[in-house]
Amino acid sequence: MPRAQLTVLDKLDKAKTQGYHFLAIVIAGMGFFTDAYDLFSISLVSKLLGRLYYTDLTYKNPGTLPPNVSAAVTGVALCGTLAGQLFFGWLGDRLGRKSVYGFTLILMVICSLASGLSFGHQPKGVIATLCFFRFWLGFGVGGDYPLSATIMSEYANKKTRGSFIAAVFAMQGFGILFAALVSLLVSAAFKARYKAPSYKEDRAGSTVPEADYVWRIILMFGSIPAALTYYWRMRMPETARYTALIARNTKQAASDMSKVLQEEIVEDLHKIETDVVGADQWGLFSPQFAKRHGLHLLATTSTWFFLDIAFYSQNLFQKDIFSKVGWIPPAATMNAIEEVFRISRAQTYIALCGTVPGYWFTVAFIDIIGRFWIQLMGFFFMTVFMLALAVPYHHWTNNHTGFVVMYGLTFFFANFGPNSTTFIVPAEVFPARLRSTCHGISAACGKAGAIVGAFGFLYAAQGSPPDRGYKKGIGLRNSLFVLAVSNFLGMFMSLFVPEAKGKSLEEVAKENMEDGEEETRV
Repeated sequence: MPRAQLTVLDKLDKAKTQGYHFLAIVIAGMGFFTDAYDLFSISLVSKLLGRLYYTDLTYKNPGTLPPNVSAAVTGVALCGTLAGQLFFGWLGDRLGRKSVYGFTLILMVICSLASGLSFGHQPKGVIATLCFFRFWLGFGVGGDYPLSATIMSEYANKKTRGSFIAAVFAMQGFGILFAALVSLLVSAAFKARYKAPSYKEDRAGSTVPEADYVWRIILMFGSIPAALTYYWRMRMPETARYTALIARNTKQAASDMSKVLQEEIVEDLHKIETDVVGADQWGLFSPQFAKRHGLHLLATTSTWFFLDIAFYSQNLFQKDIFSKVGWIPPAATMNAIEEVFRISRAQTYIALCGTVPGYWFTVAFIDIIGRFWIQLMGFFFMTVFMLALAVPYHHWTNNHTGFVVMYGLTFFFANFGPNSTTFIVPAEVFPARLRSTCHGISAACGKAGAIVGAFGFLYAAQGSPPDRGYKKGIGLRNSLFVLAVSNFLGMFMSLFVPEAKGKSLEEVAKENMEDGEEETRV
C-alpha cells in the first residue's frame, strides 16, 4: 500500500497558480539573476584588465592577462561556486532551506562590492584581491543553486512545477543580458567622455587612466539586485516539506501554508501517527539510496558535468571566439574602452537572440513536452550545431553573420534544453531530507565541468601562432569538436534521467513507497 500523503502537501500539490507562486519565482529568481551577472561579467572586462596591468609598450599588441592569471581570474569564482554548492546543499537539509538562504545573499552582496576594490595599484595586489573576493562571491553563488531550486520545487504545485523552477533559472538569462547591457552602457559613457586613439596609433595613450573605473563599476553593479531581494527572502516561511518531513512539525507546516494559501489547513493527527510519506530515515550512503536513486544521481551529475564543459567554454570565451573569427576587430585597432564596448555589444546580441529566448521556451514547454525529451533534444541540437561550426570552420571565418547565427543556436538549444533541465530534475527526483544535498552534488559536478571547460578551453583553443604567453594548443576548430563530443556524452547519459512531469515530489522520489515495496518504474 502506498503511504498516505499529508494534507498540507496535498494542498500544495493541487493549489491553483496564485500570487505567492510568482513572488517565490521573483525572490528566488533575483538570486539567479545576480549569480549570472557575477559569474559572467568577468568575461566582459578581462581584456581590459590585461591592457591596464599587463601592457608592454614595446610589444605590437596591447597587453593581455598571462595564462596563469587569466585562468585564475576566470576560474576562481567557479571553484568557489563548487564548494558553496556542496556546503550549502548539505546545510539546507540540516538547518532548513530558509535558515541559510539569506546568508548566501549577504555574502554575494559584500563580495560583489569588494570585487571592485583592490589593495594597492600593482598588478599582483589588484589580481590577488579580485581573486580572493571572487572566490567567496562564488561560494555564495554556489549556495543559491540547491537552495533556490529546492525552495521553488517545494512551493510549487505538481501541474506547473517544472515551469516555475524553469522560470527561476531563466532569470540567469536576464542576468547575462543585464551584465552585457551594463558593460555596454558604462563603456559607451566612458568612451564618449574620454576620447583615446587606438593602440596602433598611440600605445600609451590608448588606455586612459579613467578606464580603471570601468571594470570596477561593472563588477560592483552586481550587488544591487541581490541587496534589493534580501528583505523578501527573510519574509519567506520555511517550506512545508522541510518543516513537515524533516523537522517533523506538521502543525507548523500547516500553519505556515495556511497563511501562504490563504485557506485553513487542518492536518489529521491520527494520519500523522501512522505511516506517512517521508517516514524513511536512510541516508545518502545507504544501500536503500543506491537502489532507489543511485542511477538518478549518476545521471544528474554526469549530464550537468558534460553540459557545463561546453556551456561555460562558450560563455566565458565568447570574446576570444569572436576575435578569432573576425567579428571583433584586432585589439591593436581599438583603444581599451572601445574594446570593452565591442565585446559587450557582441555578447548583448548573443544574449538577446539565443540565450534569453531559450530559457523561456523551456518555461513554456517543460510541463507539456517533459524534462526528459527537452534535455535529450537540447543535447542533440547542441551536438549538431557544434559540428556544423567545426566541420566547415574555415567557411565561417569569412562569413561572420552565419557563424554568429549558428553560435547563437547552440546557446538557444543549451537553454531550451539541458542548461535548464539539469537544474530542474535534481530538485524533483530525490527525497526531501536529501533533496538539497543531492542538488548541491549534481550542481557541483556541473561546476567541475565548468572548471574543466574554463581552464581547458583557454589553452586548447590556442592556434598558430598562439596568443602571447601561451603554447600552441589544438586550435579553435578542434576545440569545437571536443565540445561536440562532450554534448554527445551528455545526450547519452540523459537516457537515464527520470521524468517528473505531472507527479508530486513524493511520488517522483518514491517517498510514498514502503522500503520493501516492489518498484514498477525507475
